[in-house]
This record gives sequence, C-alpha cells and structure tokens, in this order.
Amino acid sequence: MKNFLLPGTILMALALQAAQPFAGRWDLTVTTPKDTYPSWMEFTESGGQPKVRVVGRVASVHPATDVKVDGSHLSFTTSEWFDGEIKVTWEFQAVGGKLTGSEKRADGVVGQIVGVPAPALHGKVPAAWTQPEPLFDGKDLNGWEPDDPANNHWVAQDGELVNQAAGANIRTTRKFGDFKLHIEYNCPNDGNSGVYLRGRYEVQVEYEKPAENDKFHGMGSIYGFLAPAVELAKRPGEWESYDVTLVGRTVTVVRDGQTTIDRQEIPGITGGAIDSREGQPGPLYIQGDHTGGMKYRNITISVPDR
Repeated sequence: MKNFLLPGTILMALALQAAQPFAGRWDLTVTTPKDTYPSWMEFTESGGQPKVRVVGRVASVHPATDVKVDGSHLSFTTSEWFDGEIKVTWEFQAVGGKLTGSEKRADGVVGQIVGVPAPALHGKVPAAWTQPEPLFDGKDLNGWEPDDPANNHWVAQDGELVNQAAGANIRTTRKFGDFKLHIEYNCPNDGNSGVYLRGRYEVQVEYEKPAENDKFHGMGSIYGFLAPAVELAKRPGEWESYDVTLVGRTVTVVRDGQTTIDRQEIPGITGGAIDSREGQPGPLYIQGDHTGGMKYRNITISVPDR
C-alpha cells in the first residue's frame, strides 16, 4: 500500500511538523527489562492547548493529563493497567521526525520508547477480490499458532475453533494487507474475546454484563475508537457473523447482514495489539486470554485480485 501526497501537501506537512514536531499520530514501541510491547499516541492542539490521547499496552484509547510541551520535549501522565491501575509518566524527545523517550511506571518499571509517524494508509479499494479462502479447516489448528503454547486451550472440535478456557491468544501463520473477512462466532453470556485485524485493530466480541461496556467497547466496536451505528439484539450462545472489509485503515463491518460500521477510519492500534507496525501486513488474531467458551467457525478471507 502506498501513500500519495501532492507536493503542496508535503510542504504543508513539513511546515506543520517544524512548528510542532509532535503533531499527528505516532506508532510507539516500548521496551522494558522484561518485555517489549506496542503503544500509540495522537497529539493535537485545541485553543492553543496541547492534547494527547494514548493507547497503552492493553487499555482502550484514553486522554493524557498534565500535557507539557517545551520545544522538542513532551511530557504527560496517564493511568495504565499492569496487573492493576497505576500512574505512568511519559517523556519524549522529537529528533529528525522520530521520537525517543521513556515510560516511568509507579511500580518502578521503566520502559524505553521509540516512535515513528503512523502511516496514512490511504488504500484504494480493489477492483476485484479473490474467491474466499478458508483459514480454518475445521479439523485441526494447521495454519494457526498460539502466543503462549504452554497455556493454549484452543482446539478444533466438530468443525469449530473452540477456546475451552481462558489462556493463549491464537493467530494465523499467514499475514495479510487489505482483505475481506468472513467469520462466525458464538459468544456465551459473560464471554469476552475479539478479532484483531492484521493483529492490530480489535473488532470486539463480548456479551458481558450490560453496564460493563459502552458502545465504543461493546459488541461490534473497533475497540475504543469506532462504535456501531446500529444496535442489534444480543444473542448469547447463538451463531452470529462478521463480514469485515479492511482497506488501508478504512474499515466496514457488517454484523449478521447489517452494516454497523461503514467505511470509517481506524485512527490507530487498539489495546492488546501484537505490534505497532501499521504499514505492514499482519495476521488474523483471536483473543483467548479473557474468557473460555468462545467458538469460531467458517473463517474465510479474500484479498485483492491483482
């Protein structure tokens, strides 16, 4: 996927970046002494005041507080979840169109951050798509791999991909750019899972208690960013379907035959993403670490027919 910018647009973008080097969206990678994980940040200004919103390791997108900018230095604080909610202080330096910095957690853990501008991903809708190809044969886990093999509870059972208990997440060994996905799911009461497009953008699958999630975090949302425009009746324990088209960062979600998100831009990665390399192809990734009892079947994909 290529991004096409007119010369005038390029000059304007460079001028804006020179005036405010943090402006825009950033794909971040955080490295601690024990772990490496993705993050995301968006910097804007409103009424002359800087505003930042962040996607942390697992949480939904949320605003930062105490945002301070001094030339090429930016700092702010957030509340993040690391086995409990804790305060995190972020600091960045902007140099040469990239970011470096640190994430200092209240539990004493310090992470080093590198950041690059998030790609625009202005993809063109393909003129034609390939015929749908099965990603799950219903017989075994061929073509899939858990992220935590020792804690894997995914099995192929009666033509279904079943997560018998909370544990590992699972992903395809293949990676995809633009695609059309069909996937059927059966979510029990109190179930919580998600289907990650390219491993980065979660389409929520959940039937938790009514007060647990708002529309930006409920069934069919792009977690935290995009809410369904249509509210459908809950059907726990029954088979339902998603038909998802992803071109660049523009997504359409059709749930049970009804368009619920129509050609909307996904601003950035959602919590729990496998990485922040948004310009690269990624796998289909299904969340299994929240609850067991989730079932999926009839998983097919079409890609641009070049």
